[in-house]
Amino acid sequence: MTTLEDAVALAAAESGLAVISTVRADSTVQSSLVNVGLLRHPQTGESVLGFTTYGKVKLANLRERPQLAVTYRNGWQWATAEGRAELVGPDDSQPWLADDDQLRLLLREVFTAAGGTHDDWDEYDRVMALERRAVVLIAPTRVYSNG
Repeated sequence: MTTLEDAVALAAAESGLAVISTVRADSTVQSSLVNVGLLRHPQTGESVLGFTTYGKVKLANLRERPQLAVTYRNGWQWATAEGRAELVGPDDSQPWLADDDQLRLLLREVFTAAGGTHDDWDEYDRVMALERRAVVLIAPTRVYSNG
């Protein structure tokens, strides 16, 4: 049986690169490559996957149809985690999100969980705010692989 930790470990050498697949309004699939990390949910403490995003397409898809799949790979080995997106951002508030500072810290936590580093955290924070970045948290409902 593949665990969430097994899935994430596949992409550890590549800063958590994974393919995210969401569903468009016309029921077709939209996929993109993003860095996805493993962290604890800020409210529940459960293990979740997380990535940051901005713009119209992915966030609009996830607001309307929160089902998504995250696929990690290493060579011919792959693992997929399916679940529902929980959006946390300037346009997607959550009752457990106290303030903008908590969002700022969550954006950093997700970035570092996916293997990211930064030389100037103030600049990182500025860009995240300017781009109106949101955090996508996924509590997996199913994890499976070819191994």
